[in-house]
Amino acid sequence: MDNFSSFLKSLGLSPEDCTAFRSEEDGSEYSVWRVSLNGTPCVLKRAKAFEAQIYQTYLSNAPSVPRLYRTAEWEGNCYLLMEYAEGESMCRCDRASLTLALDALIALQERFWNAREPSSVDYTFDLTLTRRIDRGRYLADPLLERAYGDFLSCYQALPRTLCHDDLLPFNVLVGNGRAVLIDWEVAALLPYPTSLARLLAHGESDPNALFVLSDEDREFAVTYYYEHLIASKGISYEDYRRALDRFLFYEYCEWVMLGVKYGDTDSPRYRRYRELARSAAAKLC
Repeated sequence: MDNFSSFLKSLGLSPEDCTAFRSEEDGSEYSVWRVSLNGTPCVLKRAKAFEAQIYQTYLSNAPSVPRLYRTAEWEGNCYLLMEYAEGESMCRCDRASLTLALDALIALQERFWNAREPSSVDYTFDLTLTRRIDRGRYLADPLLERAYGDFLSCYQALPRTLCHDDLLPFNVLVGNGRAVLIDWEVAALLPYPTSLARLLAHGESDPNALFVLSDEDREFAVTYYYEHLIASKGISYEDYRRALDRFLFYEYCEWVMLGVKYGDTDSPRYRRYRELARSAAAKLC
C-alpha cells in the first residue's frame, strides 16, 4: 500500500473511492480529491499557505461555504476534509445562478462589514496592498500607471469586508437552489468591490469563452449588489460605481502585468486585456 493510501485510511477514507478533480482550464489534476467517508462524498484538499487559517478564522459557521470537517497533517502539508458541494461552476453563467452567487456573497459580506482584522491570519490587507503596489510596476504605459495610482488610493480608502480574493467563476458552484463559494486560498478583510470585480471582469459574451457572461447579466449584477448590500451602507450609487470601475480596471491590468513582467506581450490574451485596461483607464482619468 502506498503512503497516500495509508494516509487516506488513517482518516477513515477509502482509497478506492478517491478521484482527483481536474482543472476546467487545461484538464490537469488538482491536489483535490473526491473521497468517501462512511459512504458520504467529501472533498480532501491539500491546502495552500493561508487556507486553513482563513477557514478557522472566518468560515467556521459561514453561510454558502463548504463545511470544514477536520484538518490533518501529512508529509509536511496541511489537508482539509470538507463538505462536497453538488453543483456546476458559473463558467457558463445564467441569471438564476448569478443571483444565487450574489446572494451568497452579499450574506457573507454583510456579516463581516467593517469587521476588525484579526491577528490570527497572515493573509492581511497590508499584504494585499504590497502585492498590488508591486504589480503596478509592470504596466509600461503612462495612462495605465496614472489610473493604477487612482486605484491604489481607492483601495486604501474604501470600507472593508470579507472578500474572497480570487472569486473567479469556477470558484462558485451552483446546485440544489444554492451557490457555494469554494477555494478559499486567499481571503481577507478587503475593500468591498474586490470579490464582485473578480467575479464579473473576465466574463465574455462569446459562448466559446472560458467564462461566459452577457453584458445584460453583468449590469444586472452591478445593480443587484448595490441594491441588496451597498445602498444600506450610505454609499451613493455614483460613488459605488466609480469604485467598482477602478476595481474592474485592476482586474484587466492583471494580464497586462503578467505580459510585461514575463515578456509575453505578443499573446492574444495580453493584447485583449491591454485594450480593455486602456479603455477603462481613459474613462477613469
